[in-house]
Amino acid sequence: MKLLQILIDGFAISSLYGVGAIGFTLIFGVSGVLNLSHGAIMVTAAVAAWAAAGTLGLGPYGGAGAGVLASVAMSFATYLLVVRPIQTSKRIPREEKEIFVLTGTLLWGIMLQEAIAYLFTSNPKTVLPLIPGVISIAGIRTPSQEIVTAVLSWTAIGALWLLVNRTRVGKVLLAASINPRGLTLLGFELPTIYLYVWGLYGVLAGIAGVLLGSFLGVSSDNVGQLTASAFSIVVLGGLGSVTGSLVGAYVVGYLETITAYLISPSIRTIPVLLLLVVVVYLRPQGLLGRR
Repeated sequence: MKLLQILIDGFAISSLYGVGAIGFTLIFGVSGVLNLSHGAIMVTAAVAAWAAAGTLGLGPYGGAGAGVLASVAMSFATYLLVVRPIQTSKRIPREEKEIFVLTGTLLWGIMLQEAIAYLFTSNPKTVLPLIPGVISIAGIRTPSQEIVTAVLSWTAIGALWLLVNRTRVGKVLLAASINPRGLTLLGFELPTIYLYVWGLYGVLAGIAGVLLGSFLGVSSDNVGQLTASAFSIVVLGGLGSVTGSLVGAYVVGYLETITAYLISPSIRTIPVLLLLVVVVYLRPQGLLGRR
């Protein structure tokens, strides 16, 4: 029975991690930015959904929509207020801009974290589930929201695949990740492409944040852990590889779930970090990374 419970819980949390991680790796693959405010944007989405559903009385679906919109807004703010000014600055040497972007997004994430704690306190908040109640799977009582989390996560992943492989915008984003200079020669404006990808990232991070808030609950104290988890997943899978991020998400999700059930929830992240050290040492490009 415990094995089945691990399989069910691990699949749901891994699917959730996958949505957040592919947004994180999409930003890096297209614009070359490692966004260290990722966890803060996810928590912003969850807290906005919680506040909209409860305080504003919008209900679970209205709250979820508000959470995704808040995430998109914070995503654009991150790009327009932090990333783009650094990338276009003539006072910062080109070879130093990457570290400035890392530092800028990290500080931006801390600012968002402190703002959330100030406005809403650091107490854990649980978003209203889209579908309340429990169902039985082979005798295992499972919250309906857990199944919804897995289904919606894979719906978002499938929609992203269709966008990238079946639409003109998606093919442009794919081309930008491979040869951005060649794309500009064809008449495309990179700033416009970056706005598209940051908007798409905001939607994915918002979905992940809202689902996380309804599945496990979140607080401002989770910001650092969520950013670290996403970073671990994309490094494990391979920077810039969406498929690698999905593989990494399931490795991390199941490893954390097994550790929580069989050892202790308080050390669930330690085996993941040990595995990450081993992978970085033996295969620095990650499991499916190109470089």
